[in-house]
Amino acid sequence: MMAGGRLNQSIAFDGERQANFRMMRGRLSILSICFMLVYAVVFVRMIELTVVQGTIPHLKSDPVEEKQVPIITARRGNIYDRNGFLLATTIKAPSVYVDPSLVLNHQKMLVDLKRILPKLNVNKTQKVLAGAGRFGWIAHAITPQQQKQILALGEPALGFQYQYSRIYPQGNLFAHAVGYTKRDGLGLSGIERGYDDVLSRGDDVNATLDLRLQHVVKREVSKAMKEFDAIAGTGVIIDAHTGEVLAGVSLPDFDLNQAGEASENEIFNRLTLGVYELGSMFKIFSTAAMIELEGAPMDEAFDARKPLKIGWHKIRDYHAKKRILNMPEVFMYSSNIGSALMGQKIGATALKAFYSDLGLLKKMSLDIKEIGQPLSPQKWTEGTTMTASYGHGLATTPLQMAAATATIINGGYITIPHFGKKKTNDVRVKILRDETSEKMKKLLRLVVMKGTGKNAELVGMEIGGKTGTAEKSINGRYQEDKLISSFVGAFPMRDPRYVVMVAIDEPKGNKKSHGYATAGWVAAPAFKNIVGSMVSILGLTSDGYSLETDIALDLMPYIDRPTQERKHLASFE
Repeated sequence: MMAGGRLNQSIAFDGERQANFRMMRGRLSILSICFMLVYAVVFVRMIELTVVQGTIPHLKSDPVEEKQVPIITARRGNIYDRNGFLLATTIKAPSVYVDPSLVLNHQKMLVDLKRILPKLNVNKTQKVLAGAGRFGWIAHAITPQQQKQILALGEPALGFQYQYSRIYPQGNLFAHAVGYTKRDGLGLSGIERGYDDVLSRGDDVNATLDLRLQHVVKREVSKAMKEFDAIAGTGVIIDAHTGEVLAGVSLPDFDLNQAGEASENEIFNRLTLGVYELGSMFKIFSTAAMIELEGAPMDEAFDARKPLKIGWHKIRDYHAKKRILNMPEVFMYSSNIGSALMGQKIGATALKAFYSDLGLLKKMSLDIKEIGQPLSPQKWTEGTTMTASYGHGLATTPLQMAAATATIINGGYITIPHFGKKKTNDVRVKILRDETSEKMKKLLRLVVMKGTGKNAELVGMEIGGKTGTAEKSINGRYQEDKLISSFVGAFPMRDPRYVVMVAIDEPKGNKKSHGYATAGWVAAPAFKNIVGSMVSILGLTSDGYSLETDIALDLMPYIDRPTQERKHLASFE
């Protein structure tokens, strides 16, 4: 009996123990399922935050308000110069934000942040720190060193988010040509805007720009502005055969990495968007029209002995020769009177059509979007045609002027500037006879040899060009003391490859220039210095061919010869 009782007790005990084990296993299963559900909820929330919203909030008791935070969700393509130097790229960088409700000492935090972030906008940051919400941006795309310093502050109110940020290694060197983007990655100006569809899908853009030449143009335009106390300036180099923009500068400029802090004056692109009367540079085109359309010989003469009257207006020469001038002399001495007489002979319809063919009367076809609309007379009367022959009453962009000049000297092929490398060559459209282009090259060389552009002359390199000094029109009135002084030229003149233009806005004469602020004193020397640096950088050399021999034979017989004036005098008496 005793043995049977112990056996029964043992069996009862084992049954109770198994029941307890079964209960424990059930409870553990339920607990495991609960933990799995909790982890699943957390995992789903993290996926939502990191993948869908693109951000992980700073660990706080309350959620961070971030509905209005723009995040770049894809890596934007890079921009390179023609030699492979990086001009724009995208990196993931920390941005710092604040929860204003956790800020204990506003003034201390402001001082600390300003010490770490020197470019911090104090007024704006004060408003953020005093905000009623739970989220406010302090700074975007800070450096790792700055992030380390902010972390060392031990401020629980400060946190970080990692965003794709656009970085411009060259700072302000390519401010207007490369352009910048919104924080969400949308291109707002320059190449960034013009090639936004390419860059936004992650593809790179190879620009036609040359970092070395860009530095040279900016240096020389800046130097001219400083020397003549000017308010602004612009410069450009284009390839006369391909239209590639090798350098393009507009000053004042701004740091692309701080585009949001730039003023409207700094952002304004004077090269492609600015529209100016550029004065006597238009004589390049009216003279070419005289040769192309009228077949005018070099000894065609024009009576520049006294001003011309057009209604109440008088056309005068700045440096009047007060004599009969032949065509090379009109161009070399930049005679308004002689050019006006050319315009009168060509006629309104023909001159307007010629300017239009050169692309001077309409917006340019350009691969960046900041493009100015040229201004021209509403009615091309005899009077407006005469003044348009020397650039009065016509306004265009500096890049348009450089492109039209390239067309004149490259054999007459329309030049379409572009900032991005092209994979295929466009069909070239020819609008001038070879003979016209050859004569214009000699006339442009003559201006630098003996005319108003002598300060652009560079020993060892044949340069041709034209000066342009124009009074600015402000509120419909021309201001004698506010000038745009410009020079456009090309080299080497036997077969011009490069066109360079410099324009300086409101220069003031100085002791060195004898008080003059005209193009020959202001812009021509800057042009010369740019070309001198280009020769060195690009390794350009002379092939020994000289236009001087051709000019001596073709043009010099007509220059400053009293017999020429006597020859034509009878026809004007």
